[in-house]
Amino acid sequence: MRDVLSQILRWWEAGETFGLATVVDTFRSAPRPPGASMAVLGEEAEGSVSGGCVEGAVYELAREVVSSGTPVLQRYGVSDDDAFSVGLTCGGILDILVEPVSKETFPELGAVAASVLRREPVAVATVLSGPGVIGTRRVIWPDRSSGSLGVTRLDDAVDDDVRGMLAQGLTGVRRYGARGQRRLDELSVFVQSFAPPPRMLVFGAIDFAAAVARVGKFLGYHVVVCDARPVFTTAKRFPEADEVIVKWPHDYLTSTVVDERTAICVLTHDPKFDVPLLEVALRTSAGYVGAMGSRRTHEDRLARLAQAGLGEAELKRLRSPIGLDLGARTPEETAISIAAELIQLRWGGSGRPLTDGSGRIHGEGPGGA
Repeated sequence: MRDVLSQILRWWEAGETFGLATVVDTFRSAPRPPGASMAVLGEEAEGSVSGGCVEGAVYELAREVVSSGTPVLQRYGVSDDDAFSVGLTCGGILDILVEPVSKETFPELGAVAASVLRREPVAVATVLSGPGVIGTRRVIWPDRSSGSLGVTRLDDAVDDDVRGMLAQGLTGVRRYGARGQRRLDELSVFVQSFAPPPRMLVFGAIDFAAAVARVGKFLGYHVVVCDARPVFTTAKRFPEADEVIVKWPHDYLTSTVVDERTAICVLTHDPKFDVPLLEVALRTSAGYVGAMGSRRTHEDRLARLAQAGLGEAELKRLRSPIGLDLGARTPEETAISIAAELIQLRWGGSGRPLTDGSGRIHGEGPGGA
């Protein structure tokens, strides 16, 4: 919904009723992830749920849902008779929730949009199937909730689970009993999380850092470039960065927020900068810590870090030399190799050419989300 939020907010504020189609679950090689949305008002359509495969059918269903006022959970997949009929020729399957949205059906939409714009974590939990009423929703923030899924115990269970999902930026389906029992699966709830973008902290104001900042921004990170040298650390040199910080790297890292979604890229390859910095970085909860340098530099760096008191488990967290082996030479190619390693670690890919494998292309990821 984030991609179409500005448009649907305008329709909502104007008092319109429009159809909102959201991918809530995927199987096999589905082209769009859960959360991808398309909004329909009259002959207008915004967004995409399948990259073109089933947009026409979803568009018509959205118009019907607006007329009937009744939400519909629809599955789209390959036709056994004709893979080019309404379905996904890639072999995937999409479950799509299509619902009518207006100020009456979704009174919290304005508050949700405001939170997204402020980068305040918020999630929307919607009943998909089971004993509940399909389309019933609850909006959850870290410190409050609005709306109800119908049963207080279910609301409480969903609130607890969703706040955990928000902390990790997870979107997906959770299943419960009719009264919120976690060991049952008769009722399905789709949770769409709107968490602030993950942070990429790039240390070292060099040409490689500029390329990494560009690719990090492209991947959706909030990018920070930090270096202690003011002559090199300027917004003009790093226009894609969200923040450019002039400070000793280890001092900055000690004072900033780091969580499991944070990627730390150390490109200084200078012991007076990177050893104190990595000493701090490897003791944080960052999901990725990578450092540039040759294998000789890496061995020297490990020895210095061990002398500083880091243990074996902490040292094993270091991705060095940074990036996947793509044969990269230029700053831009190196940035792509770093991006490839980040994507591989996030989703559990093998890093091998797809032509060498078989079976599913898109895995479920380490967390199964």
